[in-house]
Amino acid sequence: MIKSIREAYNHSFTKEKYEGFLQDMNNAFNYIIDFRVSETPVFMDKALKELVVKAGEDIIDVIVKADFKKVSENAIPEGLKVSNEDSHSKLIAIDFAICEDGNGGLIPKLIELQGFASLFCYQEWLSNMYRKHFSIPDGFDNKFNGYTHESFLARMKEIVIANQDPNETVLLEIEPWKQKTQIDFHCTNLYLGIPVVCLTEVIREGHQLFYMNNGRKTRIRRIYNRVIFDELLQRKDLKLQFNLTEDVDVEWVAHPNWFFRISKYTMPFLSGPSIPKSYFVHELPSIPDDLENWVLKPLFSFSGQGVVFDVQKSDILTLENPSNYILQKKVKYAEALQSPTGPVKCEIRLLYLWGEGEARPTLTINLGRMSKGKMIGVRYNENLDWVGGTSFFLEKD
Repeated sequence: MIKSIREAYNHSFTKEKYEGFLQDMNNAFNYIIDFRVSETPVFMDKALKELVVKAGEDIIDVIVKADFKKVSENAIPEGLKVSNEDSHSKLIAIDFAICEDGNGGLIPKLIELQGFASLFCYQEWLSNMYRKHFSIPDGFDNKFNGYTHESFLARMKEIVIANQDPNETVLLEIEPWKQKTQIDFHCTNLYLGIPVVCLTEVIREGHQLFYMNNGRKTRIRRIYNRVIFDELLQRKDLKLQFNLTEDVDVEWVAHPNWFFRISKYTMPFLSGPSIPKSYFVHELPSIPDDLENWVLKPLFSFSGQGVVFDVQKSDILTLENPSNYILQKKVKYAEALQSPTGPVKCEIRLLYLWGEGEARPTLTINLGRMSKGKMIGVRYNENLDWVGGTSFFLEKD
């Protein structure tokens, strides 16, 4: 997005550098990363950075309102409400597409948002790997609000572990070593020192939870939650001693209810220049005539599953539960980055941490994704280069 920096990066890029970069990452934990990592980070100038930060803060303004819990109460599906919910989500992720503004410039447009964990630790590790293997210009960083590597990790420990013993704080996931995002679990263990535990390994005794830590039954007091209900409900094969909806004496980061409260469900309540118009399908005043300009999204799915991109009227009329879907105005990604093999679309995820007693969350770090396909995501970018997961390096103030 900064022409001179992009040209210099592309000119100095070699296939050998990229292969060395990937090999270094794959060797770090003796694990081959199971998704594509882009050949390049994205460089963002101050002007666009300010627009992105402002767009995120406008959404945060809605989430911190005193009535947000009341407004989002119907977001939680029946039978999936978890007890002991805290006052706010400790983790928030907001995705923006980088789009054209109509005047030759670039602007952010909201794609979706989550009150859920993202790849916080992996993204810091990835950014350091880009710095190690490629030339990143001075005056650019992957973090916001003056965070350094050390202060970011200290903040992560404060949010995820708080005042608990790291051995009694677990990253909880379904079969974590089979997940595509497991590289983040390795990085989380490296940076935070907490164990990674499969949901099937959790032992429940009354209101208390335990796991086996090197043969010693250890209490679980705090859960860094990576379990997604959508996946959990599909896994009828799992043998569990603990179901997430059971009332247990444990602290959550983030509490599972926030996965639903801060989600696609929130989008119809938002407005502003960076917010595409969204409706709950059951509240549509009428079906738009220009359905080619809309996308149909299920509320309670993850990673783009169930999204209808080329919407037909019949797709809407045949929905069994229209209240579980939103119709969202499409955004047109800009071909914002020029790679040696053609233009690329970009998306940035802003990652926030929200400590207990704080008035609002703090923007800390980012996640980037690049695409040449119809949509962002692996299935739309098979056999393409200069696409995949990345980091944005932002021009410092």
